[in-house]
Amino acid sequence: MHGFISSMKGHMRPVRRLSQDNSGFSLVEALMAAVILAGGLLALAYGLSQGMVISSTSHYHQIAKEKASEALESVNTSRDTRIIAWTQIRNIGNGGIFQDGPQPLRDRGLDGLINTADDGAQESEVLPGKDGILNTGDDVVNSLDAFRRQILITDIAPNLRQIRVTVSYRIGHLTRQCEVISYISSFA
Repeated sequence: MHGFISSMKGHMRPVRRLSQDNSGFSLVEALMAAVILAGGLLALAYGLSQGMVISSTSHYHQIAKEKASEALESVNTSRDTRIIAWTQIRNIGNGGIFQDGPQPLRDRGLDGLINTADDGAQESEVLPGKDGILNTGDDVVNSLDAFRRQILITDIAPNLRQIRVTVSYRIGHLTRQCEVISYISSFA
């Protein structure tokens, strides 16, 4: 009775024989699968960490967008109110009144325009304190000294100029920026 084993009770059961079939995973295949899985997990972790960085800097990016828009409005205001002549709506290097290069965020000066020579003190942000209400005495004041704003005014045609406002900010080792581009004509 080849292929059967007799048990103590006299019953016969089949014997399993090892096949010569090499099905299954080799060590190399298992290591490759582990490397691919590890690469996928690292990519996922990197994506999550970048999402957290963007989420944590969204408040600063919102400030940068607002400060860029504010600068653009300042240039348009100078044209609309005729506080200064059209020829002065340029950077200082081109005979205008707007500062060249990145400047700290400062309060408006007496002329009501930003990024000009008469700007005031360093701007700051006021947030509600522990009670969650502004102007109750426990407000938190944060200086905006991590921000720099540049207004670049370029002549396009005799009565048309491009305004490029770039607000950059630094948080830790990250430097980010927000840029707004618009055009202004001499016609108010």
